[in-house]
Amino acid sequence: MPRNGEKKPVGFATHITAGGIAGAMEAPLDTIKVRMQLSKSGATPGTKPRGVIATGIRIVQRETPLALYKGLGAVLSGIVPKMAIRFASFETYKEWLADKDTGKTSVGNIFIAGLAAGTSEAVAVVFDPLETPRYRNAAHAVYTIIREEGVGTLYRGVSLTALRQATNQGANFTAYQELKKLAHRYQPDLVELPSYQHMIIGLISGAMGPFSNAPIDTIKTRLQKRTWEPKVTAFQRIAIIANDMWQTEGVTSFYKGITPRVLRVAPGQAIVFAVYERVKTNIEKINVSGSDDHYTE
Repeated sequence: MPRNGEKKPVGFATHITAGGIAGAMEAPLDTIKVRMQLSKSGATPGTKPRGVIATGIRIVQRETPLALYKGLGAVLSGIVPKMAIRFASFETYKEWLADKDTGKTSVGNIFIAGLAAGTSEAVAVVFDPLETPRYRNAAHAVYTIIREEGVGTLYRGVSLTALRQATNQGANFTAYQELKKLAHRYQPDLVELPSYQHMIIGLISGAMGPFSNAPIDTIKTRLQKRTWEPKVTAFQRIAIIANDMWQTEGVTSFYKGITPRVLRVAPGQAIVFAVYERVKTNIEKINVSGSDDHYTE
């Protein structure tokens, strides 16, 4: 298939474009999500956790509306390579796991490819400055953390990040691929689905991940926020945080920030997949056109 040889350049151009758009749109909701996860509101008996709107209002009142965009540079500089690694690695793993005779990848192997892509993404781009709001930007965050706590701190919580991203992308890519196949099945005359259908499919698939790993995401955020003694193992840290949340805040604390996370991730994935498909199609047309011109006598 000629498309295989073109995956790398198509993927790079797509991730640059889609990553920038998605990151800019997601920034305020990501800020609210992180603040909700770090908040201890609701821990006191008789009180309720602060919700999405209340958290957003609190940020605006205390820090001005621009505070919702804290770390926007970090989002854009982080999400572009993250998207590139995510899609490029997924396509690579999917190709490796495809049936040698038919070239098709089974549902189970697509899920495995998604798990592997999420893990690759998490290990390569693990640190998110938004999750500690005191940093002005990505460069300031990296400089401050290395100076104060050492390089190893950048990878605090990497195991949970990898687990979160693996389950997230396993669910995301599997749902997207299967829903896309279903759409083609009911519309056999369409060579390419229209952009609005890619957006709807991306919206649905994007919501799958957050619900599948909300507890992991919340524990990971708190794990990265706290300072630990060197002798405390990663497993002990996770157990301490989980037990503390269970004992003081209840089971609902594991799902703090789920609403803004879904509102951020799902629309973001809708845009990412729609732009990805559109840019990929356009680049393929340009490549085919250039190839035809080259061989025309």
